[in-house]
Amino acid sequence: MSGIVGSKLNIRGSGRVAKLGTDGQVLTSAGAGVSAVYEDAAGGGLDWQSVTTGSTLTAVAGNGYPIDTTSNACTITLPASASVGDEIVFSDYDRTWGTNEIIIDSNGLNYQGEDDTWTVEYDTDGQSLHIVYMDATNGWIPISGDDVTYKPSQTKGIFGFGHDGSVASMTNLVSDAGVVATDTAGVGSARWKLAACEFGGDKAIFGFGNTGSNTAITNLVSSAGVVASDVAGVGTARSQLAACSFGSDKGIFGFGTGVSNLSNLVSNAGVVASDTAGVGTARDDVAACEFGGDKGIFGFGNDGSLTGVTNLVSNAGVVASDVAAVGTARSALAACSFGSDKGIFSFGSSSPSYTNLVSNAGVVASDVTQVGTARVALAATQYGADTAIFGFGGNGSLTNISNLVSNAGVVASDTAGVGTARYFIAACSYG
Repeated sequence: MSGIVGSKLNIRGSGRVAKLGTDGQVLTSAGAGVSAVYEDAAGGGLDWQSVTTGSTLTAVAGNGYPIDTTSNACTITLPASASVGDEIVFSDYDRTWGTNEIIIDSNGLNYQGEDDTWTVEYDTDGQSLHIVYMDATNGWIPISGDDVTYKPSQTKGIFGFGHDGSVASMTNLVSDAGVVATDTAGVGSARWKLAACEFGGDKAIFGFGNTGSNTAITNLVSSAGVVASDVAGVGTARSQLAACSFGSDKGIFGFGTGVSNLSNLVSNAGVVASDTAGVGTARDDVAACEFGGDKGIFGFGNDGSLTGVTNLVSNAGVVASDVAAVGTARSALAACSFGSDKGIFSFGSSSPSYTNLVSNAGVVASDVTQVGTARVALAATQYGADTAIFGFGGNGSLTNISNLVSNAGVVASDTAGVGTARYFIAACSYG
């Protein structure tokens, strides 16, 4: 044992520990049935677990994990809370990470100074990764292992419901490349003038709307884009409202018919809360989107006349009072996030119509002349890493054309329609 230099080896067994010093000398003795646990000079120990072969692993601080990715990649979820000095080690058991990588989900904490909106991958054969939790700013830091590869999560989108001459319930998925798919048969009550948002980091919810009368029913969307059957409504039934995500994993429905300013929060499990008293100018035909990674904004609409006021939403889901209008007042527009932390309002009832970008601080910019066919009652969603899409709507007749948005907020010309033309639909991201 004299080959261990600058470290100690703890021999555990029978409730006692035998420690070998830096020169290999036995410092204390143990009974029979001992097990060895490596301990570094700083005194930290790791308990090595059995080989992981599954596609997911929930890691615990203080453990070491051999990860065998021969058959599949493995997504590793780190602890939701951590203390300074917590350590975890992962090792490529069969030298296959280059074929099937490991993916680190930092579970709300920072990783090497980056927040949890990024996907962290390690894809080098034979690699070992030793991470230590440093502080809230930098979070988990690798102290051994190759450079991390960061890439934004690849999300997808979904358009759903609407009116195509009668109320509809079909949906159209949007790939992470911005390609709209043909109709998927409707699930849930057919309706229009509803809203949708993401929750839980990778799932979505359609809610409220009009089935012939206003309703508050909701339909959850799985991380694979599958729409579930109706969930009984919570909150005041209404339509022509908007929704967006906030706090990185929750959502909010707000405003709507009856010229309302009520809001309803959505938990990270997709549970809709009862009404929150209204803040800001009551209105309908409003739009909303996320910005800044964890905040939201409601904007524009109709309060008896067209308006351009906005209301920011904090990362705790608190709606703020009115911000004076910037840009042309209009209603029946759409909004979504882009560029990972910014937002965009576009189209709507003004003629001509305009686009207004939203900075990562929630500041709405002045009008940019809209690109693409002018229309109302459309919807928009993020897709891919940091891009977006506007789709469907009405322009004198129903349409299914779409317009892609770059990660710089530039709206592209029309893309030929796919799916049933309709308006007063909703859209959001998932996955």
